[in-house]
Amino acid sequence: MMKPNPHYGELKDSYLFAGIAKKTKTYLEEHPEKSLLRLGIGDVSLPLCPAVIEALHAAVDDQSKKETFHGYQPECGAPFLRETIAAHYSKRNVKLTPEEAFVSSGASDELGDILDLFTPENAAMVLEPAYPAYLDASVIAGRKIIHVPASTENGFLPGPPKDETAGLIYICSPNNPTGAVFSKRQLQNWVDYANETGAVIIFDAAYEAYIEDPSLPHSIFELDGARTCAIEICSLSKTAGFTGTRMGYTVIPMELNRGGMSLNAMWVRNRTTKTNGVSYILQRCGAAVFTNEGQRQIKEQIAVYKKNAKTVTEALDKCGVWYTGGKNAPYIWLKCPGGMGSWEFFDYLLNEIQVVGTPGEGFGKCGEGFVRFSTFGSPEDTKEAAKRLTALLGGK
Repeated sequence: MMKPNPHYGELKDSYLFAGIAKKTKTYLEEHPEKSLLRLGIGDVSLPLCPAVIEALHAAVDDQSKKETFHGYQPECGAPFLRETIAAHYSKRNVKLTPEEAFVSSGASDELGDILDLFTPENAAMVLEPAYPAYLDASVIAGRKIIHVPASTENGFLPGPPKDETAGLIYICSPNNPTGAVFSKRQLQNWVDYANETGAVIIFDAAYEAYIEDPSLPHSIFELDGARTCAIEICSLSKTAGFTGTRMGYTVIPMELNRGGMSLNAMWVRNRTTKTNGVSYILQRCGAAVFTNEGQRQIKEQIAVYKKNAKTVTEALDKCGVWYTGGKNAPYIWLKCPGGMGSWEFFDYLLNEIQVVGTPGEGFGKCGEGFVRFSTFGSPEDTKEAAKRLTALLGGK
């Protein structure tokens, strides 16, 4: 008889976004004259930039002609895109060979699939509050979870624990949901810890394009020793608006070995077994992001979201509300005023000023008492939300 994976039964109900949807739906049914300002949105609102659209059309035209038609692509990525990614890293003084860059259909897919490289006996260390997929993917695989709590005391940037180790360590910087960004010194502590204990860091760099401070690392491979202990997973979703297009890449250095096995070679075998690669059309779109014009255009779009962040953080500053993020990240993590709980403050914002955030409780126990705002909405809605926040929370 077939036996299902029992670990699915260990997953907690994913009530966060379902709860938000239910509460907002009920509110709108009871107040049809009202419109909501959504600062909880995790999707982008600007379209793909012109350079990407131009590449998209050209690639579609390629597929219409016999002499330029492309069928199956190499499972690990087309050489033209892998070379482009390596060249992009070189601009940050990170040496990378094309064979170390793997093209994917997005970071979310890779965060789950990458666990194929490790046996379930490897415990997973999760820095919380955390993107829920880290925890859920590890639970499904039957792993022990070691929770590393973050708080206002450490700016939601915890260091390595002194008395616990794990085979895998999830680190996201800039962080989702907190928007906090590790300094080079802080991240170096984690790299040293991983090398000392034999752990592998799964470094989620989905939001690195939002970093402006030149002292902050965009890639974990800017740190000494990272090539022997880290895998980096990147996304073009929030960088270039590929949420509906789906494109990302994963970096696995040749030096990363465990148990006499090369994780790079293992991932090649995994991809050639489990995938047929990402489509030619999408890979041409991805390559366009890394052109000089593509980089200029996506930076213009990111600037819109970062201006939204400044609008919201200035309102919070006026109101004396504690927060982190928003300066080098598209997320703002604020402490609920008056000792309110996450859902209590969510309801307060919804009912009083029709602003929707994301309750921090949904990102782990450490998120209770906090709310996440994202900055991917329109500038007009963001300005109005900031105005209402200032009036509600007592700004002068």
